[in-house]
Amino acid sequence: MRAAPRSRKIELRWDEGALMPNKSASQEISTAVSPENLALYEVQKPFIEPVLRWGRLWNTTLDILFYDVGVLTSALLAKGMVVNAGAPVNSGSPTHPIATLDLTAQSNPSGCIIVVDSNLAPYVCKPFLKMNEFFEYANSPEGRAVHTLTVTGVGSSAYGSVAFAWDASIALGEPIAAIVPGYGLADVVSQALGGWLGFEAYDALQSATQGFLANFAPTLAMMGRDLARSTPGRETASTGAPVFRYGSAASDDVHAILRNVPGIVRLIGHSKGALAIENALRSLSTDRTKTITVHTFGCVISEEAPCKRYSQYLGLIDGLGVLNSSDNSPEYRPFADHSTNTLIPLSLRVAKALG
Repeated sequence: MRAAPRSRKIELRWDEGALMPNKSASQEISTAVSPENLALYEVQKPFIEPVLRWGRLWNTTLDILFYDVGVLTSALLAKGMVVNAGAPVNSGSPTHPIATLDLTAQSNPSGCIIVVDSNLAPYVCKPFLKMNEFFEYANSPEGRAVHTLTVTGVGSSAYGSVAFAWDASIALGEPIAAIVPGYGLADVVSQALGGWLGFEAYDALQSATQGFLANFAPTLAMMGRDLARSTPGRETASTGAPVFRYGSAASDDVHAILRNVPGIVRLIGHSKGALAIENALRSLSTDRTKTITVHTFGCVISEEAPCKRYSQYLGLIDGLGVLNSSDNSPEYRPFADHSTNTLIPLSLRVAKALG
């Protein structure tokens, strides 16, 4: 066990100001957006972002139930790191400070990619807030060990995404890239009207809402979409605001990563995240999909895309998963429910299934 550093408290605070201190929000927005809309975006942002952060807070609560956050928290504590998920954190004594990993709803709601490695410090790296920066990392010698991408469903908060990736990293013994999709007003509308029931209906509503906002209220459509705006070759409306090409923000993220990072050859999705994988695979060439192994939990997707292998798990008592799997049949039917939280009885055991 590696001891925590003794010299000072380490703060791993994830915010745009810390990572990009010399760039304003307007500089990150597509140049296709008019100066008038840029000015309106800056005025609206302080009023809209609290709403998005509140939505992320609710999603974090859901993810505590559905993902292995207890295992993640205990494992990091043993390595001298405390997860801050909203509750006050004890920073330790002056002589034995504790590193703090901020996975609260207050962290950036605009989407990011987080690399998780259960075997190598710092274990959970600072997030990539721009897609092209993740591409550069994953295609460099430093990121060549990253071959797996995880996509969560339900809340898809940073806390749940990291916990799910942690289970995968333990099972596979390698670093994992976890997608935390951006959370915008389209998500707020979809969640309010349909919650997380009916994955395909949710995605359709989310995509339609995003398209409407992009065309008629572009500054609102850009809120919470920093990761989407940073994707090279992204789809935009005539206003310059991002729209979804493949069903949802997560689907677009998966598609972009698979197109630009050939080293990613394994996809692991849970719940609605499995549907994001299905949507992304449909739009890729056969030469690319045949290199990819797909693992899904809690939602069975179509296997029409010719992948190297599918390994899909659907619990026998997972009513939500059955509802959203259409007529697709899984390879495995464990006696389990929809949750992957191992502290809950009869949950799906992701690490065991992948190991």
